[in-house]
Amino acid sequence: MSTVAISAAEVNKLRQQTGAGMMDCRKALTESNGDFEAAIDYLRKKGQKVAANRSDREAKEGVVIARASADNTYGIIVNLSSETDFVAKNEDFITFCNTIANIAMETKVTTIEALKACPMENATIDEKLMEVVAKIGEKIDIVRFEQISAPAVVAYIHGSYRIGVLVGLNQASNDGLLAAGKDVAMQIAAMSPLAVDADNVPADVVEREKAIAIDVIMQEGKTGEMAEKIAVGKLNKFFKDNTLLPQAFVKDNSKTVAEYLTSVSAGLTVTAFKRVAIGG
Repeated sequence: MSTVAISAAEVNKLRQQTGAGMMDCRKALTESNGDFEAAIDYLRKKGQKVAANRSDREAKEGVVIARASADNTYGIIVNLSSETDFVAKNEDFITFCNTIANIAMETKVTTIEALKACPMENATIDEKLMEVVAKIGEKIDIVRFEQISAPAVVAYIHGSYRIGVLVGLNQASNDGLLAAGKDVAMQIAAMSPLAVDADNVPADVVEREKAIAIDVIMQEGKTGEMAEKIAVGKLNKFFKDNTLLPQAFVKDNSKTVAEYLTSVSAGLTVTAFKRVAIGG
């Protein structure tokens, strides 16, 4: 073991250059007797430099895990990315993502950074990510992390971990309500709505759609009040097609999603949803 004193400045310098964690950098410098280049080599051998070298590689594959708590009042989605579907389909990789999801459920952290800092098998999740990078030789990372809390939360995974959905409902869970929540989650997975309803569509999206509609209408020779009325109609059609509650219910298109939920339980509606897809 080295007896060379390692300064905080040296540790920070190594951290800035390699992107490795503070404790990893201190250990690398200690094991290398303070030799900076040897410390970098040490980190390379431990997988840290692999991640740095591959920072420009695109990781468009991976898995998505959606999970709800036992009382169905809280849910999370974790998207762990990889470069190839070969890695994404590996059982060890899927198990690793499930373990991260378990930790997210237990800790209820709210950011990717906080999740990466959580303990995992005598290390942190971030350190375990580096170990997996070193083992498989691909860039992997936690690229999406979402949560929902509601009186009832339903989690759904679609297509071999390709899409994860959380649905928050405004009434306490029971078997019928949870089944309805799954139906809605499947709708969200298939249709990818922008928001719950028109009121939740971002203002910039609304303005853009309205401007496009007015431009098309004016090219058709319509102006003034008539153009405005037609634009409102086009905007309402946009909301119907692209927000959840007014969409035609996929399992029974004689009803909207809102009408389907009301048929399950009076006043039942969606308070929020999250949809995470591989590459999306």
